[in-house]
Amino acid sequence: MKAAPAAQKRLLDLAELDSILDRLAHRRRTLPELAEIDEQSRQYAQLATQAIAAETEAGDLAREQAKAESDVDTVRTRAERDQKRLDSGMVTSPKDLSSLQSEIASLHRRQGDLEEVVLEIMERREAADTKVRDLVVRRDELAATRAAAEDRRDAALAEIGKEVADAESRRSAVATEIPADLLALYEKLRGQYGVGAAMLHGGRCMGCKVSLSIADMNRIKAAPHDEVLRCEECRRILVRTPESGI
Repeated sequence: MKAAPAAQKRLLDLAELDSILDRLAHRRRTLPELAEIDEQSRQYAQLATQAIAAETEAGDLAREQAKAESDVDTVRTRAERDQKRLDSGMVTSPKDLSSLQSEIASLHRRQGDLEEVVLEIMERREAADTKVRDLVVRRDELAATRAAAEDRRDAALAEIGKEVADAESRRSAVATEIPADLLALYEKLRGQYGVGAAMLHGGRCMGCKVSLSIADMNRIKAAPHDEVLRCEECRRILVRTPESGI
């Protein structure tokens, strides 16, 4: 393939712009905020699940407490009713009086037992409510932290986007100055090796960093200036410049 030396040298500018675009793509993929947001999202989902479980437990305890308090009220009402009967003097039979007093005593014991149950449930519910509040606070704080990280990510992506647009604009301008066949070869090699062209500098290919043999250097020296050369080691287009050492 033949191409003017100036067109070949423009391949180095194109390669530099492609290197810039590759670095920008790597920056976009490896922004620290991305890993930070992923971890915060994982933690948020975990806290949200725990908060739902704690809220469910607190709700169950609230219903259990309401039922226990209702049982206390039922027993208390019955005991008060029996006590009124006893105090009214309407029950005169010794046997009935004894039975009524025994029932009142039993109801008081039952009321005391139920009140203990209510207190125990209240303590468990208070602990559950505290757990819910703590989890919700932690979840909301994490949501705020994640939102801040997302803002930083968006700002960084916007800045990278501007740099990409600038590099792509400059690349398009450079590409128009390169013959179509040479550009097609460069793009093919870039797809295969990541870099399509490299400078020959001081007898070394700057693509693979390998020093060329004397035979290769003599071959290059003898080649016409418009000959498109390839590195024997990495197969990239080898661009000659005044710094090539020939």
